[in-house]
Amino acid sequence: MPPPADIVKVAIEWPGAFPKLMEIDQKKPLSAIIKEVCEGWSLGNHENFALQIADATNFYITEKNRNDIKNGSILRLTSSPYQTAAQLHERIQSSSMDAKLESLKDLANASRDITFAQEFINLDGISLLTQMVESGTDFGDLLSFTLTAFVELMDHGIVSWDTFSVAFIKKIASYVNKSAMDTAVLQRSLAILESMVLNSQDLYHKVAQEITIGQLIPHLQGTDQDIQTYTIAVINALFLKAPEEKRQVRLQCAHTEMAHILAQKQLRSIILSNVIRSPTPINDEMAHQLYVLQVLTFNLLEDRMMTKMDPQDQAQRDIIFELRRIAFDVECEPNNSGSIEKRKSMYTRDYKKLGFINHVNPAVDFTQIPPGMLALDNMLYFARHHQDAYIRIVLENSSREDKHECPFGRSSIELTKMLCEILKVGELPSENCHDFHPMFFTHDRSFEEFFCICIQLLNKTWKEMRATSEDFNKVMQVVREQIMRALTLKPNSLDQFKSRLQNLSYTEILKIRQSERMNQEDFQSRPILELREKIQPEIMELIKQQRLNRLCDGTCFRKISSRRRQDKFWYCRLSPNHKVLHYGDLEESPQGEVPHDSLQDKLPVADIKAVITGKDCPHMKEKGALKQNKEVLELAFSVLYESDEYLNFIAPDKHEYCVWTDGLNALLGKEMTSDYTKSDMDTLLSMEMKLRLLDLENIQIPEAPPPIPKEPSNYDFVYDCN
Repeated sequence: MPPPADIVKVAIEWPGAFPKLMEIDQKKPLSAIIKEVCEGWSLGNHENFALQIADATNFYITEKNRNDIKNGSILRLTSSPYQTAAQLHERIQSSSMDAKLESLKDLANASRDITFAQEFINLDGISLLTQMVESGTDFGDLLSFTLTAFVELMDHGIVSWDTFSVAFIKKIASYVNKSAMDTAVLQRSLAILESMVLNSQDLYHKVAQEITIGQLIPHLQGTDQDIQTYTIAVINALFLKAPEEKRQVRLQCAHTEMAHILAQKQLRSIILSNVIRSPTPINDEMAHQLYVLQVLTFNLLEDRMMTKMDPQDQAQRDIIFELRRIAFDVECEPNNSGSIEKRKSMYTRDYKKLGFINHVNPAVDFTQIPPGMLALDNMLYFARHHQDAYIRIVLENSSREDKHECPFGRSSIELTKMLCEILKVGELPSENCHDFHPMFFTHDRSFEEFFCICIQLLNKTWKEMRATSEDFNKVMQVVREQIMRALTLKPNSLDQFKSRLQNLSYTEILKIRQSERMNQEDFQSRPILELREKIQPEIMELIKQQRLNRLCDGTCFRKISSRRRQDKFWYCRLSPNHKVLHYGDLEESPQGEVPHDSLQDKLPVADIKAVITGKDCPHMKEKGALKQNKEVLELAFSVLYESDEYLNFIAPDKHEYCVWTDGLNALLGKEMTSDYTKSDMDTLLSMEMKLRLLDLENIQIPEAPPPIPKEPSNYDFVYDCN
């Protein structure tokens, strides 16, 4: 007979004694269990003791987390969180350097546990650590472990970042500004500055006064990728939290002091040469920070993208006149040259050649947002920096027949809008994305250069398609596909991107589309549709079996944590008879399958009541940046069992999310509705149809079945076997 669900069998350690095997009743108060353990070893004052998980974490067992205790767990009887916190609070003030160092090591390790952290913070431990830092008497390992403990304590979100003094900020900034500094101290200092900037607008202003881009850049020129990652994280935080006008000053406005510093210090080129083109492979955390920097840089375009042109603004109208002058090499005529009507007629003719929709007043074309003034900026950049290509495109199209000309003005406006959509200009960076493009770090005006390559591509594709004005949207669709396919290849430079586009001509796109269409061929005649309907249940059953087999193999899931750099894992798999889910915690991500007997927890499939996904999951309703992230929401699902008990999952990727939600729904007898199932159904059904129709190749299948002939007048021709 299995033991009651509330009874957990564990081993409990105590220094100098043999471990004690005992059964813990989860219904009993934790204090009563600790008292029982203490009495077993004849220890008094049981209120001064607590239980810990006997592993590297040493996390305390509390009423909140006691349900995490598994059968076979090893626990340790130890001092209560308050006693430990009080002892460490006293010991870190010791006059002995050796004793102080050991105490700070213990404090840094213990501070990862929120139960201990709360007690230490209640003793005003954060203030003690900040005073130790401000005093400036500790160096090397002493300072390193002090800062580590501080970071761990602050990570719990118990204490507000707004409480810290300018003196403390100056001290942390000084560690970053020093040319020769202990690596561990520098790393912790950068992490503290990043958290300060991200968590407090007031602290942003204080940190920004102490740290400049120029002081951070030397840390990018080393070989330690962790230091480089933290440095870029601080730069990202400063840009992300800067007021809008300062953001523009930092990266965009060509005549400001900050932009001058950026150009002088060559931030972009240093990142390119020391990080992106470094012989050390870029890890996920660095890729994420580079992606964030890329997004924040492009987001500086949002202001221009959402700014309408003022048709009455003479300075803006002069830009359009400059486009006309460069294209047709027309000197600005004096106001008294020719009649007003003649000049208007000439301007209208030229603006039509330039491809504006409104020939009389092209300024009206730039009142659409997006792309607003950003389109005009791109056009002017193209005309000034790629003048030959600009003139060739304009003159080439102005000499074509009206219906075959590629309108440069309209194309530029729509292309700018498309590029903003592709690069998601104006959207905040995602928490888990690592999708940065090295080519955007190879040029100071990468967006404008990107536009210049794409506008030439658009003109080339227009000619290849022999398009007319009615085909404008079709051409834009092909150009989008060309750009997306080239970006998917992650070119290392703009020149490489350009050469990839050369290999993606309209003819090649047609071949790719034809190939994809052949792979997804779907005949629409009635006999074929009937055959599809007949085959579909067989394919669905095949997909169902595959999903269940994958669940039997099991998957490693990331435990829910707001601290992205300290992942923990757990494993879940379905029993071969499809009746039980086995799951349990892991210290690290496994290399292969985890056997059933090492997974201590079980959940009978018969007890599962529902599968919940997305924002309806209980672990997605909690507060925190991780829980609110869109991508994490898309990977979250929960299994409801009993009355209000949940098993909460965050899938490692979209594929695993689809596999598990499909498999769990199949176990419950519900429909599998994921995108992955639809894709598999289309692929397998297409393959099966082609196999079954192989003998009918080149034979025309009629839309309707042939008529049934009339019955014969007699059946004398039938042979009677009897």
